[in-house]
Amino acid sequence: MTWNYKTPGIPDELFDRTENVPITKEDIRSIIISKLRLREGITAIDIGCGSGSITVEISLQTRAKVFAIDSDMDAINLTEKNLTKFGVLNNAVIIHGRAQDVLPTLPMVEAIVIGGTTGETDRIVKLALSKLNKGGRLVLTSILIETIYNALKAMQESNLQDIDITQVTIAKSKKTSSGTMMISRNPVIIFSGTK
Repeated sequence: MTWNYKTPGIPDELFDRTENVPITKEDIRSIIISKLRLREGITAIDIGCGSGSITVEISLQTRAKVFAIDSDMDAINLTEKNLTKFGVLNNAVIIHGRAQDVLPTLPMVEAIVIGGTTGETDRIVKLALSKLNKGGRLVLTSILIETIYNALKAMQESNLQDIDITQVTIAKSKKTSSGTMMISRNPVIIFSGTK
């Protein structure tokens, strides 16, 4: 097995990656997984699965069905490759398509993570919530100011409980010829709430 630990935050370098498909970095991924409050056996949806890193982490934590959605075929192929690499392909249903079209066809689940809204934040949040069981957790991440504004508005209008907004700024070390320096990554806003 590629990852023999119960803790989230699989190192990024263990995932297969390509330049044109985004990956949620390991530190951010750890926080997302903690905000989802996963348990073994719960089902989940990963909207905008990208490289599949979150889908893999959810699958390892829950050992249950995870629906991974992305509109980019390269992302779908990479997600499948990473799920296979980590031995959890059988836990996942990988769906190529737009979340707006796919969500109405999916069953109810206990956890949903939204990693991309393609400018339709309000609609995707509402569709996602229509597939979330009472007491389930919704987590949404964004680096775009417009999405941040729209996500907050959509979550507040949906009467989610315990809405939490966390801004995370990570800096990682990099060796230089004279020592070690810290390189900052983009700040990420993480929204979470309970239905």
